Amino acid sequence: MRHLISLLLAGTFALAPLVPVHADKAPAASKADKHADAAEAKPPATEKTVRTEHSASINGHTLKYTATAGTLIIRDDKNQPQASVFYVAYTLDGAAASHRPVTFLYNGGPGSSSVWLHMGSFAPMRIKTASPAATGPAPYQLVPNNDSLLDKTDLVFVDAVGAGYSRPIGKATGKDFWGVDQDVSAFARAIERYVSVNHRWNSPKFLYGESYGTTRSAALVDALQDKGMAFNGVILMSSILNYGIRIPGYDESSIGYLPSYAAAAWYHDKIPNKPADLKGFLDQVRAWASGPYAAALAQGQNLPAAQVDAIATQMAAYTGLSAQYIKDADLRVNPSRFRKELLRDQRLILGRYDARFTGTDPDAAGERPEYDPSDTGISGAFVSAFHDYLDKQLNYHSDLDYRPTYGEINKNWDWKHKAPDSRRPLPLAYVAGDLAHAMRTNPNLKVLSVNGYYDFATPFFITEYDLAHMNLDPSLRGNLQFVYYPSGHMIYLNPEALDHLKTDLSTFYDHAAPQR
Repeated sequence: MRHLISLLLAGTFALAPLVPVHADKAPAASKADKHADAAEAKPPATEKTVRTEHSASINGHTLKYTATAGTLIIRDDKNQPQASVFYVAYTLDGAAASHRPVTFLYNGGPGSSSVWLHMGSFAPMRIKTASPAATGPAPYQLVPNNDSLLDKTDLVFVDAVGAGYSRPIGKATGKDFWGVDQDVSAFARAIERYVSVNHRWNSPKFLYGESYGTTRSAALVDALQDKGMAFNGVILMSSILNYGIRIPGYDESSIGYLPSYAAAAWYHDKIPNKPADLKGFLDQVRAWASGPYAAALAQGQNLPAAQVDAIATQMAAYTGLSAQYIKDADLRVNPSRFRKELLRDQRLILGRYDARFTGTDPDAAGERPEYDPSDTGISGAFVSAFHDYLDKQLNYHSDLDYRPTYGEINKNWDWKHKAPDSRRPLPLAYVAGDLAHAMRTNPNLKVLSVNGYYDFATPFFITEYDLAHMNLDPSLRGNLQFVYYPSGHMIYLNPEALDHLKTDLSTFYDHAAPQR
């Protein structure tokens, strides 16, 4: 995730960009956050590695592997130490580095560590949750992960500077890393350092980002390839590639969210004569959203009353909301209102990261949910399990506080981005163009877009729009694929979806980095 509590007040659209907590999880900064860096001693400018030996059973095969928890020192243009970057790597024992893929994984925020992907997705061990119900308090259960990707690729989970155990060092401060382009530079240097230290320059290489991590990946793959490090593949999970459409006055977000609303209404049995086939139903909703609905919104306040009634009636049939509520919202229901309204008659709210989750508010008459049950329902399990795992199984210890998320990062983020074809920085991040440039300059680069139907943080229909507007030549369009799952922002919270995701990723790796 994760998933950050966005500056958009959990679903309203304003100039401030959306950021999911965990994978985008960035809660509001506390007073303690503001002074944490000043009070906390900086880590030494030396690299640390702790290696432990393990074995895993994946698809009936026993694999021996080494887990390495440690730090990488990245340097500025004057070769001065600038940051200590924490990572955990899982490498298959005895594999030839020249043929063995290596994948760099990270969450987003901005302000999130990689704990969410690390403990939930493809590492050899994962946390068991009660998803989509709230997971209870400790003791938690770490279980062997039969859906680990270790049978296909080595895995390197990386924490952004300021999150996890990663910190600025020397004369550097957070502002040197907390921005779209600053972050890309830091990750590029960290990956180059890992590749050099571990002799992986000739290995097939992949990036795997979740949420804002997809924003990072789209720009990062282009930046690294411009420096001579070509990539085999990029996996985009729960993407956000264009923050510009969130500026007030545009209807793209209203259109883009509609299929996600329909998916949630379908899941919670709010669709009259509910169709059995979710995919077919959503195809129908997509066509209506990009056709009659988009045309109606384009007329703005000039839409005739009869058309307002017709659009509201059809939208009600697709979303489970009343036509009157939709008309009262001017045909534009923001995600936060939808999460409060759909199950209001049951006094329940929906999750933002995953609309399968439900919770209760102080009252049923409010305008917006008080919290996100898909965030609070799993955070304690992930954070506690990671601390226990790092201590007891990876034998890694630090005097620093591990920051699952760090609110100061998101609060002070520089959203400007120097895109490949822009003469001056864009005021908000748009990185689909960076990804397109990377695909044109490396025509063998494969991209897989991974989407959850019930994700209200980064809706799949907006992702489809962004990736359909990269102006790719027909010869390159086959390098871009989409897959969908009955889950939310953190697709892996649904064990069945994780199993299907592993199967799809295995096919992707076989295609992008065939074994010789």
